[in-house]
Amino acid sequence: MESEKIIKLPKVELHCHLDGSLPMGIIRELLGRDVKKEELQVRDDCRNLAEYLEKFDLPLSCMQTETGLKRTSKAFLESLKQDNIQYVEVRFAPLLSVNESLDCTRVIQSVLEGLEEAKKECGIYYNVIACAMRHHTEEDNLQMMKAARSFLGEGICAVDLAGNEAAFPMENFTELFQKAKKLGLPFTIHAGECGRVENVIEAVKCGASRIGHGIALRGHADAMAMCKEKQIGIEMCPISNLQTKAVASKSEYPMREFLDAGLCVTINTDNRTVSNSSIQKEMEFVQKNYGITDEELVRMTENAVHAAFANDEVKAELVRRLKEV
Repeated sequence: MESEKIIKLPKVELHCHLDGSLPMGIIRELLGRDVKKEELQVRDDCRNLAEYLEKFDLPLSCMQTETGLKRTSKAFLESLKQDNIQYVEVRFAPLLSVNESLDCTRVIQSVLEGLEEAKKECGIYYNVIACAMRHHTEEDNLQMMKAARSFLGEGICAVDLAGNEAAFPMENFTELFQKAKKLGLPFTIHAGECGRVENVIEAVKCGASRIGHGIALRGHADAMAMCKEKQIGIEMCPISNLQTKAVASKSEYPMREFLDAGLCVTINTDNRTVSNSSIQKEMEFVQKNYGITDEELVRMTENAVHAAFANDEVKAELVRRLKEV
């Protein structure tokens, strides 16, 4: 697909972290100093996930006040217009912004206020996924989920589990997500980013309707068949996954394998600023490297609409916009 056509394609993003996707301008503004690209973006020769995660400290420092949360979330949504994003599910970890001045409820409220203000100006549909963190206690994560629950359907659409998957495997969190289910919270879970397919299987068994990354499904026909049967959305983030060494090389990236297996594959950026990416870049990248057809790009967008935690009215509108292209 030519770049012009990709630009015009109405896009949907389901796996995008707020702190990793803040526009450089708002960070400079809030910090009151010049910020160089290398402070926020990983280098082409990024060695691993640990090095990648070093780039989050600076943007997170801008998200420690009500004003900072409102302004960063507003700037984030406005920045998506240039990528022709029609709907985004942006995720963030509320507990990483809780401090003496801000409780979890106020953190979530501030982000939603900034997004709503931006929506009135740019018209982009949004929802928020609140991330529990693997290194936090179950008690803290559960309290966060309860705070998020009070905004369900009013900006919050789901919860997630993020953080160091290798150190904190999925079996440690089954009880937490049983409680999330009792609260009526839908959820997606980061799983299989670090090469352990058991994390993906456990996440699906827990009730996750989507999987973040899911790279470890590669080569596991039974696990892929389970995901296909349950129509699990697979949130793939090609450029980020290669930067963090979720796969050793481009040739090992399983997008072609997952599509051929009939999985509900979606294409995402993960972190727009840290990875220096956009959905347009991701689409061009997979077409160049994995023989993804124009029809498959459209299908992955349709998959995203299908897998989204949006209401039926928003989904119908997104389908209508896709058909107009």
